Amino acid sequence: MEMNSILILIGISCMGSFIQRVSGFGFGIFVMTILPHLLPSYGEATALSGMLAGSMSIVVAIRMRKFIVWREVLPILTIFGVVSFFAVSAVANFDDKFLKHILGAILIVISIYFFFISEKIKLKPTLFVQTILGIISGIMGGLFAMQGPPSVLYFLASCSSKEKYIAHSQTYFALGNLMMTFFRAGNGFVTPAVGMAYGCGIIGVIIGLFIGGKVFKKIPHKVLKKIVYAYMAVSGVVALCA
Repeated sequence: MEMNSILILIGISCMGSFIQRVSGFGFGIFVMTILPHLLPSYGEATALSGMLAGSMSIVVAIRMRKFIVWREVLPILTIFGVVSFFAVSAVANFDDKFLKHILGAILIVISIYFFFISEKIKLKPTLFVQTILGIISGIMGGLFAMQGPPSVLYFLASCSSKEKYIAHSQTYFALGNLMMTFFRAGNGFVTPAVGMAYGCGIIGVIIGLFIGGKVFKKIPHKVLKKIVYAYMAVSGVVALCA
């Protein structure tokens, strides 16, 4: 890996972990705008994103473990695990360029959703809702390493406190990414190139977590999110036109 690629990797990992530390999700959404252009294949990019995101989430989940109510996490996590297994396997059957174009479209849709729609939707934390969101999260996680948006809708609806929301969402991301890392390894996506990139990216993750933990109370969440969503939309257009 060339030095400029290493610096870009550390930079986006730092920014991605900062975003997730502030908002509770968003690492995969952010880094997947760049990773497919840095790794040899799209599948390897999803593997690296999941490994870095999982490493970050597990630290937060352990710290917040006393707030976890497992019966509210396991149903959606189980559904996610089953669906993501098949989604990860499907990645090998698609052309990298096709997946990058689909990723571009997904980025645009997600940015529009969070800009204009997300605050208007209120969901009840029923088993039916968990099933639907778990399926969508599994597909998005397996194909694009972006399982966050659907699951966050459920955790926001089911958690009565900020602490519980962070505990549940980060536990879900930690265990979900751990499962998908095994799935991706079985499909040949966890390669030496991914291992080397992980060693560089984790440096950025640690820096981003530290900075995010220091300044997250001072940053207007709405301003930060709108900047990220605008960036996603532009990245989506670039990916579609590439």
